[in-house]
Amino acid sequence: MKKLNNTQTTLFVNNYQDVFKDIRNYLAGRLMGTTRDEQLLEEVVKVLFCKFYIDQENIKIDAQNEIELAKAYRRVFAQVKVNIPKTLGRYDEILLDPTSLAYVHTRLDLLTDRVLKEDPFGDAYEVFVGDSIRGQEGQFFTPQNVVSLLVSLIKPQQGETIIDPACGSGSFLNASARWLINNGVQPSIVANTIFGTDKDRYLSELASARLSLITLAQAKVYCADSLAWEPDDEKEFKISDSIGKFDIVLTNPPFGSKIISTSEKTQKTFELGHKWDFDQTTDRYVKTNELLSSVPPQVLFIERCIKLVKPGGRLGMVVPESLISSKGYKYVVQYILDNTIIKAVIGMPEALFKTSGKGGTHTKTVLLVLEKDGKSAIERPKIFMAEAKWCGKNSRGQRIDKDDLPEILNKYNQYSLKQLETFDYNGYLVKYQDIVDNVLAPRYYNPEVNSILDTLIDTHELISVGDMVKNHILEIRRGDEIGGMNYGSGNIPFVRTSDISNWEVKIDPKQGVSEEVYNQYKSKQDVQENDLLMVKDGTYLIGTCAIITKYDKKILYQSHLYKIRVIDRTKLSPFLLLAILSSDPVQQQIKSKRFTQDIIDSLGNRINEIVLPIPKSKKLHEEIAALVEKTIRERVEARELARKATEAVIKGL
Repeated sequence: MKKLNNTQTTLFVNNYQDVFKDIRNYLAGRLMGTTRDEQLLEEVVKVLFCKFYIDQENIKIDAQNEIELAKAYRRVFAQVKVNIPKTLGRYDEILLDPTSLAYVHTRLDLLTDRVLKEDPFGDAYEVFVGDSIRGQEGQFFTPQNVVSLLVSLIKPQQGETIIDPACGSGSFLNASARWLINNGVQPSIVANTIFGTDKDRYLSELASARLSLITLAQAKVYCADSLAWEPDDEKEFKISDSIGKFDIVLTNPPFGSKIISTSEKTQKTFELGHKWDFDQTTDRYVKTNELLSSVPPQVLFIERCIKLVKPGGRLGMVVPESLISSKGYKYVVQYILDNTIIKAVIGMPEALFKTSGKGGTHTKTVLLVLEKDGKSAIERPKIFMAEAKWCGKNSRGQRIDKDDLPEILNKYNQYSLKQLETFDYNGYLVKYQDIVDNVLAPRYYNPEVNSILDTLIDTHELISVGDMVKNHILEIRRGDEIGGMNYGSGNIPFVRTSDISNWEVKIDPKQGVSEEVYNQYKSKQDVQENDLLMVKDGTYLIGTCAIITKYDKKILYQSHLYKIRVIDRTKLSPFLLLAILSSDPVQQQIKSKRFTQDIIDSLGNRINEIVLPIPKSKKLHEEIAALVEKTIRERVEARELARKATEAVIKGL
């Protein structure tokens, strides 16, 4: 137990964030004239530098005397400024009064021995100013366990040069430095081999301070545009001629379709800044001379990062899953395949960035581990893939026991030693030749999905939706968007994804259309009794199904829904199909084949790849169909009776 000056006693402290929350609340309530979190953070950072220096140099101080403690800190701060002039030289002094300084010192003393194991600066940044910075221009705070995982996958070695060209506040720079120091590399060597750039001066200064904290030397972090490769200050930019000379890139570049990534002049210098057309004769994408009208920053950063490293160099990147799975980015995947060996692709949970920035983002991300090389596909090793379900925190940022990341690292290490023998969602191998249509999303290749189907071979016919469409057993159509101006124009239901639930179409959908609008679309949509509606696009509802009853036929349905009709009912009952589509083997396939398209997920044409497990027993066919039909009939009748009762309140029975 450590006594805190004039405040409270603490028995347990779980992490730096708890400490910094206490410090922030204490300082915000005590200090006058300095209440902005950015200013409070500056003072805490000064103390952090001094505290680490004091511990590293074994400087003796009198922690019981506030005045003497303050004098000691000011002497140390003067020395640290000499060592790190770029980072701390602009500060004259520590501005905290002796009592506040003593409080911060005592709180930091609780966790001092964990500086090289954890990232105190990152936690301070997140607590004090993270929400005001993150989320701007696609900047999202990378969770530290993910940063640590990616660094552990890359395994930096002494003497290797490392760069993060979109370093933000320096998470990857700090983690790389801690990795090297904890593996016996001298801090002075580390300081000379790690580089960072960011176009935001405030963030680049934070990153510089964050790296300097553990090396106690001036960091090589610059304010620069990494796409234009132009510095804010030409004199300070010491790596202007270093493209193609780094050993390692570790980064989480900004992502977002609405971000203007660079100027037209700079865009012309990128191959991926141009339009690529598909050549059917060669089955490849070919670069044209035409510039794309807009190009997201994550696309250009793929090319920049690959070109930053030397032949044989390694890359660890966090990118949106859509970049390696979406139809519009297939040329980007081809570029990656042509210029690198893909060592690993690891899917992250959707909740990973939910607590990042102002409200975070639902964007699903993956970790890429690449090696710059030009080997043919035949010579390349199998790709390690994994699909993490849990990452140690829930969508609210609360710590939970479930965390797949340590096991994924363990399996990747086995893979690196060619000792991986058991496969599950935390680690499996994919041959280059088995990559389908330039899709690299790990969940698409999850072996557990096929394992489920393998157990059904003896008892079920396994037939794909695509084959059933070809054999005229099924027909699939998509709905239409009628335009927002038609919403609320009448009482005829316009069914959207949120109106599909528990096998039913909601009787009171949120939007209705007029008779005139309905007549424009009714022949094209041709909704009939016992048609099925399935959610095609969305976040959580994809794969949710409903069946059309006699009460639901007069509707229109939106483009985010499939309409599935059983044409040959001698082969398949629509009620049996409803049960099959809702079964676990099918729902697991849907999860593996739904890809992110910037904002929402989509199943798209991959519905045709879904394998339907149809029981071989005809008797079971009939029993399941009858059970589903009975369930639907009873639900709908109850629903209609409820509706009539509410109407009778006004109209009478």
